[in-house]
Amino acid sequence: MFESLSERLEGAFKQLKGEGRISEINIATTVKEIRRALVDADVNYKIAKDFTDKVKDKAMGEKVLTAISPGQLMVKIVKDELVELMGSTESELDVKANPAVILIAGLQGSGKTTFSGKLANFLKTKKNKKPLLVAADIYRPAAIDQLKVLGGQVGVEVYSEPENKNAVQIAENAIKHAKAQGNNIVIIDTAGRLAVDEVMMTEVSNVKKAVNPHEILFVVDSMTGQDAVNTAKAFNERLDFSGIVLTKLDGDTRGGAALTITYTVQKPIKFVSMGEKLDTLDVFYPERMAQRILGMGDITTLVERAQAQFNEEQAKKLEKKIRQNQFDFDDFKEQLQQIKKMGGIKDLLGMIPGVGKAVKDLDISDDSFKGIEAMINSMTPAERTNPDLIDGSRRRRIAKGAGKEIQDVNQFMKQFEQMRQMMKMMNKIPGGAKGLKMR
Repeated sequence: MFESLSERLEGAFKQLKGEGRISEINIATTVKEIRRALVDADVNYKIAKDFTDKVKDKAMGEKVLTAISPGQLMVKIVKDELVELMGSTESELDVKANPAVILIAGLQGSGKTTFSGKLANFLKTKKNKKPLLVAADIYRPAAIDQLKVLGGQVGVEVYSEPENKNAVQIAENAIKHAKAQGNNIVIIDTAGRLAVDEVMMTEVSNVKKAVNPHEILFVVDSMTGQDAVNTAKAFNERLDFSGIVLTKLDGDTRGGAALTITYTVQKPIKFVSMGEKLDTLDVFYPERMAQRILGMGDITTLVERAQAQFNEEQAKKLEKKIRQNQFDFDDFKEQLQQIKKMGGIKDLLGMIPGVGKAVKDLDISDDSFKGIEAMINSMTPAERTNPDLIDGSRRRRIAKGAGKEIQDVNQFMKQFEQMRQMMKMMNKIPGGAKGLKMR
């Protein structure tokens, strides 16, 4: 997401390259290109014009310090304005009540049910809550089954009444059940339609009146562009929702919805969701998103994801093995599995400053590690713990077992050995291996 916009904005900033100072002429040219980039990213023209007018006013009012070039100054101004456009700061979920009731609304196909499962997992693992998922979609035949599958995957109970066609009644009964069972969060997955219609709006409004939720989250498919913004307006008029969830941020989308939905409905984006994996849910931080749009990366989120996967005990064990030069293929495989849990490989690379641009045109599959894992799995336990045992005949056996060529095994072994040599060198530097420790 945002790749095209990032590229266009970078082109706009190049207008100022080599300029010694900000002038009305070079600012006007740059601002015009920024406006075109935003409109091409499916941002409403009026919003794009308001945005660039603010950028222009700020740029013309700034005195460029000798240490800052006009281009750098413009990037800072655009970043600040993007942060403002997307809501300034993160918005926390209100889960203080017991039970806290969260109503999930949106169109069919927007990803409501999958998000409900992700949210239950997030609240259970990150906030130490005991959620209850409620199947209140009484129209889509597979909705109840889908929610039960998701609940099973994250270890969260799902309340359903398959024969009951009264969504209000199901929601009320679910809250009674939650109180009796000690659930402190109730997540109600409601029905959607292919388009906004009166039946859906009336039903979800009635559920809202009956259960008086602490949070109403509107789930929107970011790939629908400005249609998403228009749908959000319609839902907000009826529900006065408390926050927005943007799904499918990893899809082929121009990003206009993410940039302008908060500006349009004056409600914060609370979460962003990518892919089908149930641990791919992130709190929305406007500043981090602005940095990513401008190619600055997002190291903070990358570190947070890493910290969520690596605990202190694991880090100490790994550090000890590295210090003793005992890092083996079992350790390597474990690290790969932890990285995979952090999210899509291309998405992770995009969080590293400067790397996102370099990999934007590369086809990086999340299955990239499968070949490596297959080679490790083809090794005997003794070979995994003592890589030096692996001679030519063993390499041929490993290649055959993994469905690979001998050259693939040779290349992998060479790369692994280079990595071990680098770790060995780190051990010679005082405190070198401690850099691997997650804090």
